[in-house]
Order: sequence, then structure tokens, then C-alpha cells
Amino acid sequence: MRDHRSIWPLRVMCRVLRVSPSGYYAWVRRPASPRSQRRDRLQSAIRQVHADSRATYGSPRVHAALNRAGETCCVNTVAKIMRETGLKAKTKRKFKATTDSSHGMPVAPNLLARDFVRHGPNEVWAADISFIPTDEGWLYLATVLDLYSRRIVGWAMRDRMTSQLVIDALAMAIEQRRPPAGLIHHSDRGSQYASGAFQAMLQAHGMRCSMSRKGDVYDNAVMESFFGTLKTELVHAAHYATRQAARAAIFEWIEVFYNRQRLHSSLGYQTPADFETAA
Repeated sequence: MRDHRSIWPLRVMCRVLRVSPSGYYAWVRRPASPRSQRRDRLQSAIRQVHADSRATYGSPRVHAALNRAGETCCVNTVAKIMRETGLKAKTKRKFKATTDSSHGMPVAPNLLARDFVRHGPNEVWAADISFIPTDEGWLYLATVLDLYSRRIVGWAMRDRMTSQLVIDALAMAIEQRRPPAGLIHHSDRGSQYASGAFQAMLQAHGMRCSMSRKGDVYDNAVMESFFGTLKTELVHAAHYATRQAARAAIFEWIEVFYNRQRLHSSLGYQTPADFETAA
């Protein structure tokens, strides 16, 4: 009746539903039950977590974030409230590969062999390239990810997909992490990673080169997953008039949100930064 007062007069609804006006007003003035109050508070908290995640979290991550904040609840309850309120996680789309392995340069063996579980930082770095559309043309993004914590430790952006793009990303990772000799650097067989300049950089820092098999995206599945997340949670929902606008958005997403705020299911719903700190 309360939800339809703007449509029907109260006395008409009371007569049709056989409810006295005094009974209706008594119900309106009655305090909400503790159960109802808790559900309202939980719904408000769920909306806040979903908004803080930039509308990217589904019920498992929302549930994990609530638990981290001290809110005890069942994941099924969270899922039910999200369905009732229309809150959803963004869904992934397929995206185009950027690998150009049609070159005559030497390629490295696959040292990783799809073993993506590491026991410490700076054991294996995975690298890849993707692209972001803008009104000025493509913006290419190269990233370096530490398999242990899933943290992006190096990245670079340019308007051309050259070997300098991946060199810049690796240089940032080396500057930030100062890894020991013996680290495995895993990538696809793209000409940028197979180039003499990039290979010389790996050798100069004592890194072992590993490359995926030709045409097998699962050999670098963690990087494929990262770019899928980037496209789903940021790029596909945005429109960039300029490359500079895209650069600014991607910088903020990686350094502020992805590395320090976004909960990762593979890390027990911790952020990469928190996971490394705890370790």
C-alpha cells in the first residue's frame, strides 16, 4: 500500500484490501524489526562495496570485502541481495591478440610450462602487450606482472608497438624491484620480445628468457586474464578522445585500483600489495 500511494488513494486501497486506515498507520509507525534493520544495513554496505569496486565485483568479491571490513554474512545472502537490487559484475568480452610471431629471430623455450604458482616475489615475471582504442588511434600497453603476487611491477604505453615499448616496461620493473639473477621472464614469441635489444637487456640483468608456444594463449594465461580484467572493468566502459586521456585512466587503474585495492580470488581475496606485505 505504501509503495502505491502515489497511484491509488489510501482509503480506496484500505477498502479493497479490507485493512483499516488506523491499522495501516500503526504499521507505518511500527519500528523496523532487528532482522529488517540488519538487512537494510547489509544492503547499504553491499551497495557501497560494489560502488567502491567501480561496479566490477560479483557476489564472491563483495562477500570477501564485507568480511575484511568485519561484516559477517553468508555469500548466498549477498548474492540474493545483489540480484534483488540489480547489482552485477561487468562481464568479459573477447579481445584481439597482438602477437606477431612471423619473424626469423630466435625464440626461447617455454621454461614456465604453465606453472603459474610461485613461492616468492621476483621468481617469474610474465609480460604481454595489449591495445586500447582512442579517437586518435591505438594506444599500446606493455605490462610486466609478478606471478607470485599478481602485481603489475612494470608498464609502458606508446602509440606504436615497438621493441622500445617492452624495453620501457621491463626497465620500470627492474628499477622498482631490483630482482636477483636467475629470474624467469616469460612472454609470447612476438617480435618485440624476440628482438636483439630486448634479449640483450634480459642477459644484462641475468634473466632467463621463456616464451609461450606458437599460438597458445594458455601458456601465458595469467597475462591474458589480466588484460581481460583491464578491458572488462575499465576500457570497454569508457570512451577516450585522446591517447593522453587513456594513459591517465590506465595509470590510475593499475597503480591505485588494481595493485592496491582490487581483491584477487587467486590471492585469497587480498590485494597484490597486501599479499606481498603479509608475506
